[in-house]
Amino acid sequence: MEKIKIGVVGAYRGNSMINACKVLETAEVVAICDKNRFVIEMQQKNAEKEGLSITFYEDYDEFLTHDMDAVVLANFATEHAPFAVKAMKAGKHVYSEVLPVQTMKEAVELVECVEETGKIYAYGENYCFMPVPYEIRKLYREGKLGEFEYGEGEYVHNCESIWPHITYGNPDHWRNNMYANYYCTHSIGPIIHITGLRPVSVVGFESTMNERSLRCGKKSGQFGIEMITMENGGIIKSLHGDLYKRSNWFCVYGSKGRAEAGRQDTGKDARKNIYVNCDEFSGEYPEKDRVEAYFPARKDDEIANRFGHGNSDYYIVQNFIEKLRGNPDADIIDVYEALDMFLPGMFAYRSVLAGN
Repeated sequence: MEKIKIGVVGAYRGNSMINACKVLETAEVVAICDKNRFVIEMQQKNAEKEGLSITFYEDYDEFLTHDMDAVVLANFATEHAPFAVKAMKAGKHVYSEVLPVQTMKEAVELVECVEETGKIYAYGENYCFMPVPYEIRKLYREGKLGEFEYGEGEYVHNCESIWPHITYGNPDHWRNNMYANYYCTHSIGPIIHITGLRPVSVVGFESTMNERSLRCGKKSGQFGIEMITMENGGIIKSLHGDLYKRSNWFCVYGSKGRAEAGRQDTGKDARKNIYVNCDEFSGEYPEKDRVEAYFPARKDDEIANRFGHGNSDYYIVQNFIEKLRGNPDADIIDVYEALDMFLPGMFAYRSVLAGN
């Protein structure tokens, strides 16, 4: 079986995708591009140690001339849209890390390029593929939760201790200059992917700056909130940013009940547990709650658990490769769904500027 040939741009965050291709029998990394010479040298040593044949580039245009089927974009978040357009025009399929675009202009250009080239575009919102959100998606699609009424997504990550590392000590790094509402798809994305519903309006909020922001060099507020109305009238509350304690948490209320992740404060790996309280009724109350609690296992967990973000890094790459191989059931986030996840954050900031 001929393997899908993958090129990776941004070999620091892209290391997770590189490692996923190493364990998948259907794909191989053939080229790596990074403007950071230190990262290139690190990956060259890894390739030599493992006997891998990989070509290394520092120039993106030169990289795109390499013989490969698809490009993984794990470079700076502000670069993804123009890099994706250039890759598809060069005949490559694209897997784009977070975020998909920065402006409406980029959004239009990205959609038009996907439609004109016919290339596969997959958005790497890995939080959708974490154990609990993915299990809630399965339950919702089976009708167990009924019609979507309300959902919450939280991506709270106090990054102060690692800020000098992830910004390379650069005060002009994109993380220091991004509006608080923009980095929203970790919290919005899973609810969108669970329900398949589209957002129609949003109200946005932004916190003020605090001492942590000033110490880090961030120019935005500490966190953003989006209150999103969906096409069926349901509502999503999205919270994301650098609050002091950490929380990756998701909850969906439907007409037949509720499903949610465990809170991280309740114990080690608690967020990997799902709590389901639903029944066959819709809006009626049975005599007592019927709560199920379990860890939603998947068939490749033994391999996937070696990967980050609650093993989602493995599953999202696996689905992308399967899509390239022609599997119609491969679960990817296409360009339209990607924009449904991001644009509420962009318009939420406009709401902030308009006094909410």
